[in-house]
Amino acid sequence: MQSHVHYLPLTPGPFSILVLIAIGLLILIQFRILRYAYMRLGVSSGTAFLLLMGSLIGSYFNIPLTVLPSGSNGSAEVVEFFGMRYAVPLMARPETIVAVNVGGAVIPTLMSLYLLIRYQLWMSGLLATAVVAVVIHMAATPVHGLGIAVPVFMPALTTAIVSFVLSREYAPPLAYISGSLGTLIGADLSNLDKVAGLGAPVASIGGAGTFDGIFLTGILAVLMASIVSPRPRAAG
Repeated sequence: MQSHVHYLPLTPGPFSILVLIAIGLLILIQFRILRYAYMRLGVSSGTAFLLLMGSLIGSYFNIPLTVLPSGSNGSAEVVEFFGMRYAVPLMARPETIVAVNVGGAVIPTLMSLYLLIRYQLWMSGLLATAVVAVVIHMAATPVHGLGIAVPVFMPALTTAIVSFVLSREYAPPLAYISGSLGTLIGADLSNLDKVAGLGAPVASIGGAGTFDGIFLTGILAVLMASIVSPRPRAAG
């Protein structure tokens, strides 16, 4: 089972684009052009580097949770949705492995918890996450052979708007929190009951179908919110 669990969530072309975006941002961070954005998020440029690279590298790894009986798995190795091409592993047996993606779920969740504690954003964070989760749930689409997919830019745009409306001062951390947790809840967790009938070999929470949206949320939503918000103050 392990040999089928670890794979890139996107085909080499789109994934390479994300890598180039990350490299470009890291270069800009080193030149301090984007340093202000991550300072408003509450992390150093070194931590920003670890977040970006950790998410990209971690996207290859899925932690299996359980196995569900499924219909016959699709034969295609690539599934296209909303202009994005997702890599799908082939499995001989008609089953769906439910897993958690390290780069698209574990790392964003840990970072979100850190930001919630650092800025004590429990109420606003809960509200922002709930709003984003509802919007993303309505936009999430079950895709045969893949699982649950979301239009790539919707999480970032939604979270930037919601976080700014709720709190101008804490818009950057709220954007990251609600974008990450709201997408995971609205797209993946709330649709787990549908994955068994989609013939997807692996239903990865935070993986193929949602990883690109969550990854871009960590970049675009934070930058968009940072442009129009003052620097947040840590609690205490």
